[in-house]
Amino acid sequence: MTAPLSRPWIARQLRQDPPRAKSLVMTVFGDALAPRGGAVWLGSLISLLAPFGISERAVRTSVFRLVEEGWLEASRSGRRSQYRLSAQGEKRFLRAHQRVYASPSRDWDDQWTLLMMMSDQLSAPQKNALKKELLWEGFALLSSGVFAYPGDKAEALTEMLSRTGTRNKVLLLSAADQTVVGALSLTTLAHQLWPLREISKSYGQFIRRFDPLLGLQDQAAEIDPEQAFVIRTLLIHAYRRVQLHDPQLPQALLGDGWPGETAYALCSSIYQQALSASDQYVAATLQQEQATVHAVRDEFSHRFAARSALADT
Repeated sequence: MTAPLSRPWIARQLRQDPPRAKSLVMTVFGDALAPRGGAVWLGSLISLLAPFGISERAVRTSVFRLVEEGWLEASRSGRRSQYRLSAQGEKRFLRAHQRVYASPSRDWDDQWTLLMMMSDQLSAPQKNALKKELLWEGFALLSSGVFAYPGDKAEALTEMLSRTGTRNKVLLLSAADQTVVGALSLTTLAHQLWPLREISKSYGQFIRRFDPLLGLQDQAAEIDPEQAFVIRTLLIHAYRRVQLHDPQLPQALLGDGWPGETAYALCSSIYQQALSASDQYVAATLQQEQATVHAVRDEFSHRFAARSALADT
């Protein structure tokens, strides 16, 4: 990924699909700042987003809105402002981190988790909040107030129910399909319960967009740190947009030819190529306003740890 070759690709991407400021701030916090403690001075954040064509005003507006929404907290030191992940924001970033950077492959014991809302105990805002969280976590809506997911979601549900104030207001069941003539099964309904066709198309678009970067590999050339950071951020920004809509179903429900594995391998390969140089750029940018830059925390040190087929070629 040499500087002369990657520059036209970056310019074309920013021209054809310019990232929105608020969404890009979220990506930078999740991928570059959360691993280093989740705090940044506003001036450093503005510098990090400048290569993407994001203006200072847009950055200020974005962080203000993210504070209002509970993702960030703000503090001041003289004339300077610092932003850090809120306790709620950090928990949600960790959940997203586990989904985005972990291999989509997983075993399944044919057991389903069913959640049923107790309608007489939940207010309308609680129902809406819990429904939004369940769909984000990959659950499918079976009928009014009834959701299903193939596998165990105990850890995510414990945190979700606590945050939405719905503890002891839902029923959780473990279920399995039974073969009965004339009865439907959850397994055969997978392609109706989840928008798998649309997600597959999105993965295909991601692959076509970033696959050309594999041809820019040149281990003898030094990767420009700023361009490595831009590539890494655009990569994760695009992958996150697709992957966070993917319910991450077991292979048994997806069938042959599911492009999620190929997209993950591609993302892993390019990410690892850009990681070292981009980390240098992040650290150097943060050092402009703070004497000490935190090292990447252990829980973030195994991103894309599983070697991909593309990485071995």
